[in-house]
Amino acid sequence: MMRLAAALLLLALPGLAHAGAPFRTDDAGMLEPGGWEVDLSTSATRTSSGWAGVAPATEANYGVSKGVQVHVVLPLGYVQPRHGRAGMGLGDAEFGVKVRLFTGGESGLPDIAAYPLVEAPVGNQAMGFSTGHTQVFLPLWLQKTVGDWTLFGGGGYWINPGIGNKDYVFTGIGAQRKVTEDLSLGVELFYQGASAAGQRSSTGGNIGAAYDISETIHLLGSIGTGLTNRSASNLTSYYLGLQFTF
Repeated sequence: MMRLAAALLLLALPGLAHAGAPFRTDDAGMLEPGGWEVDLSTSATRTSSGWAGVAPATEANYGVSKGVQVHVVLPLGYVQPRHGRAGMGLGDAEFGVKVRLFTGGESGLPDIAAYPLVEAPVGNQAMGFSTGHTQVFLPLWLQKTVGDWTLFGGGGYWINPGIGNKDYVFTGIGAQRKVTEDLSLGVELFYQGASAAGQRSSTGGNIGAAYDISETIHLLGSIGTGLTNRSASNLTSYYLGLQFTF
């Protein structure tokens, strides 16, 4: 059961605890200095072997200065194999710093930000909720807003040490439109390389929404599926989160 849990989590958890909620693809958006963004969320992926995900994950972002933002995620992982017992335990903690490299402004060019992330191996290895190795993601993200539309995308390289593990690429592109004063709808497409020996790369997509309950409380959600290698990587996936900004 533990080997199956580990295999499920290695496939399902990368990208679920981070990224530009409610999407896996991130953007170049920044918090203002002194601004906070706190997300409480659940997310999961179903493969032919069962379900795996995080429930809950707590994410906090803080604007340190103009053009610099720090980030931390503390997830609680769970796995529900098709055949076997469910498991739950602490997942790896995530830390990151987003740095604005370029502001497009009126030039017509997109904003660009670097957003290196570190996955600290503090999760439960015995249950398969951690690889036991520090992982690093080195991406660049772009964003451009035109009227009610925001286009975003980019990607980077995952350094994924460990026996049988492989470094891999993640990249994605998306668009979001403000349809009312309180509601935005969006879509994304993404690609993820194989993260371990014997695995295959995969592509997938999500549709998502963000609804402003108030000026400081926001409801985020998305649902999606794989487009290639679906049975092993993503038959169905979802994200649901409550975001607080102040």
